[in-house]
Amino acid sequence: MLRLLFAQASSLKAPPAGDMSLQKLTALRALMASQPTAVAAYIVPTADAHNSEYIAPVDARREWLSGFTGSAGTALVTQARALVWTDGRYYTQFEKEVDLGLWTLMKQTLLDTPTLEKWLTSNMEPGAVIGVDPYTMSRQEWAPLEIALEKAKMQLIPIANNLVDLARVQLKDPAPERPHNDIIYLPVNYTGKTAGEKISDLRTKMSEKKASALVITALDEVAYVLNLRGSDIPYNPVFFSYLVITAQDVILFWHDGHIGDEVVKSLSSEGVRIEGIAYDLIVQKLKSMAKQLSESGDCEHRIWLSSVASEAIHRAASGEGVVKEPLNLMSEISPVALMKLVKNQVELEGFRNCHVRDGTAVVRFFKWLHDQVDSGIEITELQAAAKLEDFRNDEKDFMGPSFETIPGAGENGAIIHYSPSPVGPQRVIRKDDMFLLDSGGQFRDGTTDITRTRHMGCPTRAQIDAFTRVLKGQICLGSALFPKGIKGNVLDVLARKALWDVGLDYAHGTGHGVGHFLNVHEGPSGVSFRPYPHDPGLNIGHILSNEPGYYKVGEFGIRHEDLVEIIEVNNNTQHPKASGLQGDYEGRGVLGLRTLTMVPHQAKCIDLSLLDDFELMYINAYHDKVFRTVGPILQQRGFDEDLQWLQNECRPIERK
Repeated sequence: MLRLLFAQASSLKAPPAGDMSLQKLTALRALMASQPTAVAAYIVPTADAHNSEYIAPVDARREWLSGFTGSAGTALVTQARALVWTDGRYYTQFEKEVDLGLWTLMKQTLLDTPTLEKWLTSNMEPGAVIGVDPYTMSRQEWAPLEIALEKAKMQLIPIANNLVDLARVQLKDPAPERPHNDIIYLPVNYTGKTAGEKISDLRTKMSEKKASALVITALDEVAYVLNLRGSDIPYNPVFFSYLVITAQDVILFWHDGHIGDEVVKSLSSEGVRIEGIAYDLIVQKLKSMAKQLSESGDCEHRIWLSSVASEAIHRAASGEGVVKEPLNLMSEISPVALMKLVKNQVELEGFRNCHVRDGTAVVRFFKWLHDQVDSGIEITELQAAAKLEDFRNDEKDFMGPSFETIPGAGENGAIIHYSPSPVGPQRVIRKDDMFLLDSGGQFRDGTTDITRTRHMGCPTRAQIDAFTRVLKGQICLGSALFPKGIKGNVLDVLARKALWDVGLDYAHGTGHGVGHFLNVHEGPSGVSFRPYPHDPGLNIGHILSNEPGYYKVGEFGIRHEDLVEIIEVNNNTQHPKASGLQGDYEGRGVLGLRTLTMVPHQAKCIDLSLLDDFELMYINAYHDKVFRTVGPILQQRGFDEDLQWLQNECRPIERK
């Protein structure tokens, strides 16, 4: 069932704004004005009640209101203005999708773009009331905004009944129901650690922190702790839920509270006795728990929850409205986020294995695609994405894509998070196209995310130069050695230097964390020009992406993306720079990266004059490893033509 739901996920899109843009804004503004205290500005984040990066259609409020389908952005609506803040991945996409006569793009990557907070304090009158659904804003976001507005003599107020949802009802376009698809159990031979062991570790941390309860709100954290997976959000194997752990109880807030017998039995086998309560009762239960703890006479009770949990959950956990003195809250990084960041040996082996299978599928796909284009057969971007999924379906433990495939041909490759529409004319992949393919798979033993850029014919001089500089950046980061515990943002410049040398750059981060059969984007670590606020420092067992790029708007895009495993390095480690080590950073320890992705780069797009000897050695060694790993699988399965194609792609590159 889960696999089928993943396969259907690509069709779950909210309708475009179209001619309804003005009517939607008008309806929202009328609701703002009709509140008990009139709302001068209303904030619409791209968020659900769990601070999820990717959201279900029921929570796609900003998308419905503006027509902008990008996965990140915050809308702000006043009686006179409508604005969206988003980052450089989406500038081109925004301008293609949105009615620019009604909406203003706020390019948050640019230094001269004011933040939402600064815009409000500079443009709204003293006394203005700013509204937001407290379920869609984290405490970490709420607190500084509230303080800034108070200083400007403005007020931030929670509006529990989301005004966009109400506007949708008024316009007879109500949001779809919240999904509650089946939950599946992921056995310990995939997870490497029982749910009982994870909960025991969390209870130990709770005891150290003197916490009476741990409230887990992030969907991937709930799934991780319980070794369960779902399909409520497209491409993300999670289910809408909350988890509360006390010294005695484990309470799952899910759907109507009924947990299936098989799940109960599986959890019991892992040492967990679970209680089910309806999802919608979380606030009521937290307030009841706060009141009970408050009346116990012990003033030391503390509730532990993540600082990125919603403002609504923070208020309920503190007992707002039901106790005289709010309970003490520990609002900080979730211990589950730190726990799942470090993959155990079973999870790491799963990542290695699923990348071999994924590489097999992607190699077969590219061979097929080149054959079709070379033969003059018209293949659209959507057909290419569907065919790639067919190849992945041939691989063991494949559960569906890990995100919506990005098949950017030509100018579409310059749209960083491009998504071809199934409606209207379809872009055909042509012989003269640079083709950027960013895709990934969810496997029971891991999650993949790979981007390869290939020219379908003869690349131009400018394309070759950009391709090579992006590749140099990937090699520079992929071969780097660095001290244990260094923050990921310190490494970002390594991937950009070859582009910076000639005045080029890219407007996205260089690396993100990846979950184990969980969300393809996982915090709290990453590699970016922006520091990750809760990055504990890089360490052994983290899985990251390594994905520099370059995008020439209106012409082509280039991105090279591998997933990498952080490993400890000494003189005997299989790492291209291990033999040259002279120290270990005064005892801190040496870390490096091991590439998991198993798909070659396109040699004809590489300018050898831009590669030094180390870089040439590195790419040849990588191609040799790909062929030695994937080649025998293709041979064993009788894919002789695919094997021949791979051998040709992986042949040593030599200077002339």
